Amino acid sequence: MGTAAAIVASVILVDQVCKIIVLNTMTLGQSIPLLGDWLKFTFTENPGMAFGLQFGPPSMITIFSIIATFLIVVYVHKIGNVYAPYRISLSFVLGGALGNIIDRVFYGHLLYDQPFFLGRVVDFIHVNVWRGYVPEGIPFIGGSYMALFPIWNVADMSIVLGVVGIIYFQRTFHDRVIELETLSDQGLTASEAEGEMLPENSAEMAPGGTPELPSEPGSDTDNTREQPAV
Repeated sequence: MGTAAAIVASVILVDQVCKIIVLNTMTLGQSIPLLGDWLKFTFTENPGMAFGLQFGPPSMITIFSIIATFLIVVYVHKIGNVYAPYRISLSFVLGGALGNIIDRVFYGHLLYDQPFFLGRVVDFIHVNVWRGYVPEGIPFIGGSYMALFPIWNVADMSIVLGVVGIIYFQRTFHDRVIELETLSDQGLTASEAEGEMLPENSAEMAPGGTPELPSEPGSDTDNTREQPAV
């Protein structure tokens, strides 16, 4: 769990440092071009979820985010060390979720003297790939004005990276879980089962960690050579 904790802490630290810099150097709505109109820093505050998605009042979104994050923590602890890439992917999601939760819980009170849990997430990374009206024929979002991609932050980037990793490593992770369960059903403990999954050495290890090789006939270590009669 040490690696997972380090990733979560690093994501939170980088995310919050970047947001503090934006809050202290930019005004709300200010935009700083980096690569023309395609990439720029644009300071916005997001009252919804990642990428501006909303499904209720800010307090409800904050509570939902905390519950979802708690479930991720429980899941990361439950899977243990079964498959490191999968656990690392979950850690990126967890770090990003906690980074945005800090905004929602504290920023409203610190910046606008509002009650806790009513804060808005600070977004500033503006990748302007496309913007315009979605064709009417597309279900649910047809006719609405959208931008690809919405303005986001380091925490959002971490969440996306983690989700991609989860999708990519999920199959291998579940194969490992099934293999561990099979070995466990054979009466092995968890540590023994994980040991059985390691590649087997063709050479038998002698005391001290060096391979014990079979002795050749006629050598001093040949145990099958007849000893002269006394």
